[in-house]
Amino acid sequence: MADTDPTGPVMDRDEVDRALARLGAEHEAIETSLLALQDHAGRRLLEGARLTGLTERRWAATEASITLLWACFDAYSDALRAARDIRARRRWSSREDLAELTELLRGEPVTLAGSTTAAAPAPALPATPGTLGERCSLAALVDRMNELYASSLDMVVAADAVWSALPARIDLLAAELQRTGRLAHSVGVRPGEHPAGDDLERITRTLTRLREQVVSDPLAFWKPAEGSSAPGGGRPDTTVYDREARALEDVRREIDAVLTVRQDAEKRIVRLRDVLSRADRTLAEARTARGEVLAKIAATEVPVVSGPPTVLQEQLSTAAEYRRHAQWHRLSPLLESLEQKAEDELLRARESLTAVTAPLAVRAELRGRLDAYKAKAARLGFAEDPELVERYEKARRMLWSAPCDLRAAGQAVLRYQHAVAELLGSAPRVPGQGAPDDRRGAGRMGDEGEAAP
Repeated sequence: MADTDPTGPVMDRDEVDRALARLGAEHEAIETSLLALQDHAGRRLLEGARLTGLTERRWAATEASITLLWACFDAYSDALRAARDIRARRRWSSREDLAELTELLRGEPVTLAGSTTAAAPAPALPATPGTLGERCSLAALVDRMNELYASSLDMVVAADAVWSALPARIDLLAAELQRTGRLAHSVGVRPGEHPAGDDLERITRTLTRLREQVVSDPLAFWKPAEGSSAPGGGRPDTTVYDREARALEDVRREIDAVLTVRQDAEKRIVRLRDVLSRADRTLAEARTARGEVLAKIAATEVPVVSGPPTVLQEQLSTAAEYRRHAQWHRLSPLLESLEQKAEDELLRARESLTAVTAPLAVRAELRGRLDAYKAKAARLGFAEDPELVERYEKARRMLWSAPCDLRAAGQAVLRYQHAVAELLGSAPRVPGQGAPDDRRGAGRMGDEGEAAP
């Protein structure tokens, strides 16, 4: 079989038939893909949309690629049709037919216009010197079409994916935003009056702007997958949407808190009144107790009892006013602050009462200790001891007289303790009285007596 330059040996009939079958299958697959691309929803949306930015630039290049793709397909179809016509001339093709078929199937039978090839974003194929177009083989033409198709489909799929994902989600979030806005307005959360109202206004502006940008420039919100060469490899960029969705959720929680305030406001205000009333009563009791202490206890410092803070009552009146006018967004922080301050005020009142009545508590403790030691001495048979009787009466007069000198009375009780302890330590053992145990008891009382009253 003779050689033909540059296509190599002339193909035989079987080789020609196999090549035509393969090229026919490729032609059918390419045509199916082109028709699918032509009918792709994303391509139709791109054709009818007012595009801006990156998407506008990419779509202009993609349209040129699609135009070139169809031109290449037409040239491929013409070459395949010509080859089929030559093969159909005779059942047994002549050598001249086979040589012509070999040139068509293995040579560079296709010539693309220079203006057409220049529009392609894909790498240009080598052009034949001295021509205004580009000659290429059918195999090279298939490779060119595959490149053009992949790049065009990648752009179309990316735009369609963004349009399918983001606008619908933005619309749902906008609807939720409207419901939240109406609820916020009903509880007094408005722009300029409450931070949550300002947030709602900002989220509304951001979502409106985001939707406009997504519709006009979807590729600005597309993240290609790293290392992926498949058309449409990637995912929509939802960073801005996710941030606003979280912000709206924060606003909803704030409004829920305000709603909770609206439901519980009356109970909380009543509880606040009760706490402040108890604090006032405690302070009044402390002031009364201070007068009693000053009258009954001498030579002691009694802390001054301050009056109830009027600012808390004023704030409580303001809270009631907020409730009457349904200003829940203002009532919420005020109630939280008041509840803490009211508890602190009640604690301060109790501490003041404790500090004021401390001398009376000391006097009561000394009285109890004196009577306990008198009972102990009587149980052990020393009730009539003259020294004990004298010391007891002296201490008793001090503790039951007004004003009472606590320091002197404490010393008198301590002296009585020591006298009882001494008698118990020197007393002879009486049958049935358990002297050793009594001495241990006296020792313990002596230990107590050494402590300051």
